[in-house]
Amino acid sequence: MDLGLDGRVALVTGASKGLGRGIAAALAGEGARVAISSRSRERIEAAAAEIGARGYVYDSTDVDAAPGLLAAVEADLGPVDVLVTNTGGPPGGPDPLGFTREQWEVAYRTLVLAPMALVERAVPGMRERGFGRVVGVSSSAVREPISVLMLSNSHRSALLAAFKTLARDVAGDGVTVNSVLPGRIATDRIVQMAGSREAAEAAALEQVPAGRLGTVEEFAAMACFLCSERASYVTGTAILVDGGLTQAV
Repeated sequence: MDLGLDGRVALVTGASKGLGRGIAAALAGEGARVAISSRSRERIEAAAAEIGARGYVYDSTDVDAAPGLLAAVEADLGPVDVLVTNTGGPPGGPDPLGFTREQWEVAYRTLVLAPMALVERAVPGMRERGFGRVVGVSSSAVREPISVLMLSNSHRSALLAAFKTLARDVAGDGVTVNSVLPGRIATDRIVQMAGSREAAEAAALEQVPAGRLGTVEEFAAMACFLCSERASYVTGTAILVDGGLTQAV
């Protein structure tokens, strides 16, 4: 299937590893001109070289840096057609009331303000050109909150609502806005939360209907489709990629 991404300019944040890197690699494989960002210059340059992308240093906690990142990408590659917002999760903890005010504020900047700062800068140009794709990497926790992830549960849900609101406003201009909700995908974060790769796989075997962890490539395939011309009538939605784990309708 031709996804119509050849020559499109795509920016994927948080893409030095994990889900972001997987999405960037999938987009590059479809012929897109891909920009990727991360806080670490060493990691982002290494990832860019491996997948055929262009790397940029960007810290998602610095909301004021978003316009500069978009400007740099546009100067190097051209106007951004596809924006994939991906940020790592904030710390978890067993006590929902055990987080400091500073932790709440950092989580809000990272998971809500930073993605929206990029969207605010990128979407007007997409609307003018009559084509744009915005995809947010979220979490299945917005459907069924995870007890130890109070900060992620709260703020990812806020961004989901913001994307839904925006999607209705820009749909008539050829711009789609969607979210992808990963379940237990084999990433460093899942391994860290479980304590080991073996523990994560054992839990998935017992609890996930598919009987295993998902792969980054499986998740990236869905995100890549939502970035495509083929997905032009899909907007304002949040799609689970979780092997059937989530029970909510």
